[in-house]
Amino acid sequence: MTVRVGVIGAGWIGHEHIRRLTHTVTGARVVAVTDIDAARAEEAAAPVGARVYANGAELIAADDVDAVLVTSWGPTHAEHVLTAIAAGKPVFCEKPLATTAEDCLRIVEAETAHGRRLVQVGFMRRYDAGYRKMRQVIASGRIGEPLIVHCAHRNPTVPESYTSAMAALDTAVHEVDVLRWLLDDEIVSTQVLIPRATSKRFTHLKDPQIMLFETAKGVRIDLEVFVNCQYGYDIQCEAVGEEGLVRLPDPATVGVRTSGRHSTEVLTDWVSRFRDAFDTEFREWIAGLAAGAEPTGPSAWDGYAATVITAATVEALESGRVVATDLKPRPAFYGGAA
Repeated sequence: MTVRVGVIGAGWIGHEHIRRLTHTVTGARVVAVTDIDAARAEEAAAPVGARVYANGAELIAADDVDAVLVTSWGPTHAEHVLTAIAAGKPVFCEKPLATTAEDCLRIVEAETAHGRRLVQVGFMRRYDAGYRKMRQVIASGRIGEPLIVHCAHRNPTVPESYTSAMAALDTAVHEVDVLRWLLDDEIVSTQVLIPRATSKRFTHLKDPQIMLFETAKGVRIDLEVFVNCQYGYDIQCEAVGEEGLVRLPDPATVGVRTSGRHSTEVLTDWVSRFRDAFDTEFREWIAGLAAGAEPTGPSAWDGYAATVITAATVEALESGRVVATDLKPRPAFYGGAA
């Protein structure tokens, strides 16, 4: 079975996923595209022979669109996801699921009422080979019960439009999701500490930031978000348990010894770091749909939790206080813990 996909949003990530679905993933075909910029939609659609629609609602309603991919501007996500649920069509939504907790809950309620999972949220780190191995080790009990997790999320630079709140909303959101999944635990409080600021930042930006999370089981997490580190794109994660620890491996690369030095390459962008994870994410999504299965990746509930926790982290940044996340009780529809 070929899964016919309609894409809402033809910006950079939309183009990238159209390329991925066309040339990397088997069993998928992009048949429809829409974007607020009609010329951009035409540019994305033409190479794959897809039709262009005036808006998301028309695309979702098309008889030959089996599944929907939402890669549009974040504030439009809720509208498109809710329309797809109403049409009974599977929908893959790049993060965020929605920009407010209220809209996320509307999606959760709509999907629950539908009675079958349709929504998957694009948290690709769950598909990274290193993170998957870490989760296997933690779940096996080899390091005992997790006690502490140390993380870092470093970018070489960010544009002037990047704000202090985006450190949580756009950057740390990936750690928030993957840590809930790694630990099978929920984040219940958040705090932000501001160390000495780097001189490499734009003056309006608080950088770096240290985010401190506590889970329902008492695990303490520290996350360094440093988005002007200069030297590269560097993702680190180490879980310390009662009987050992497990560390996320750096991307495989050769070591070079020359002129009295031993060096290895450091990646400089997130696209290179997580390209394989993106490919795996879409392969598994399409394979599941082709088999008639419900999505098994990050759910609408995971999207809701990430939105609530990152919003609480922004509040913690602005207030200087420890902030409770105050998540709603998780519906039985979405299974057990994170």
